[in-house]
Amino acid sequence: MALQCGIVGLPNVGKSTVFNALTAAGVPAENYPFCTVEPNVGTMAVPDPRFDKLAHLLKPERTVPAMLEFVDIAGLVRGAHKGEGLGNQFLSHIRAVDAIAHVVRCFEDPKVAHPDGTVDPVRDGETIALELIQKDLETATKRLEKSSHMLRVGDKAVAHEVELLTRMKAHLEQLQPLRQMTFVAEDQPVLKEVAPLTVKPLFYIGNLGEESLASGNHPYWEKLQAHARSEGFPAVPFWGKLEAELKELPEAEQAEFAGEMGLKESGIPGIVRAGYQALGLITFYTKVGPELRAWTVPKNTPAPKAAGKIHTDMEKGFIKAEVISFKDLTKIGSESEARHHGLLRQEGKDYLIQDGDVVHFRFNV
Repeated sequence: MALQCGIVGLPNVGKSTVFNALTAAGVPAENYPFCTVEPNVGTMAVPDPRFDKLAHLLKPERTVPAMLEFVDIAGLVRGAHKGEGLGNQFLSHIRAVDAIAHVVRCFEDPKVAHPDGTVDPVRDGETIALELIQKDLETATKRLEKSSHMLRVGDKAVAHEVELLTRMKAHLEQLQPLRQMTFVAEDQPVLKEVAPLTVKPLFYIGNLGEESLASGNHPYWEKLQAHARSEGFPAVPFWGKLEAELKELPEAEQAEFAGEMGLKESGIPGIVRAGYQALGLITFYTKVGPELRAWTVPKNTPAPKAAGKIHTDMEKGFIKAEVISFKDLTKIGSESEARHHGLLRQEGKDYLIQDGDVVHFRFNV
């Protein structure tokens, strides 16, 4: 199953345009609030030059790249946590994704109304952040009331839950996101049930206008970049409208059009890198029979767990992993030469998969 990034932001910031550019889904992207009501879902193959190079080197019959899923969630407005603008419905959609891609408007366009009348990336970013915090506060408060009642009537099993939710509520009342708190393993069952929004990894996408390409002047993007840096989040510039238009052209014409518009390179790989960074992900590769495949796992994943990503039987019956780095394999030229030169390592259950590993798992059925 592909990891999901939820695309969020205020109305009319270009979320659906960014979504179309990423997934070529062709969903409506009109100039009015709540153009998107039900979330649209689109999947894209992760751009990966290493995977392309391995395919050229190993010449498999089939290639299966890593996939990333984007969910286009309707615009949030002030008061969304209270239900404004169908906010409760939209916030529940965010609860289901793995990470949040927050699209912030960094362009002027008198034809595209801004809900606050002016463009201000920092204010807009803080508006969404506050709505997510307020929704988590509402959720934690309701859950705490229920758990406290259970504790009062003698259910000692919820004592830790009450203590944890009390801390969470106090933190949220200070208008701070829960990702700033420290959680331990004992907290995870409660967090899984409560599914707070502000523990999710987040990154910013600055949606820039074509006029900034021509002028080379990006004042709104610079403000957003500084704001993201102060919060410790990745931020990526993206010309959503232009990239979406490129996707509609035949591939042979895309480079020429991009050059005419002054777009030196696509921003899509940057968005994928930011998503991987936010989620703490790495990529490893397998070549089994005719198929070369890319897999995505969190950093510090043990080899048996990575094998289980392919099939649960491989994790249960794990014996060892034969591993060679992408760098060594592409330098030596083939798996047989790598084995001959001792570059193919035998790794056991404690080995942590590294980004770029090419792996063959040995296991008992």
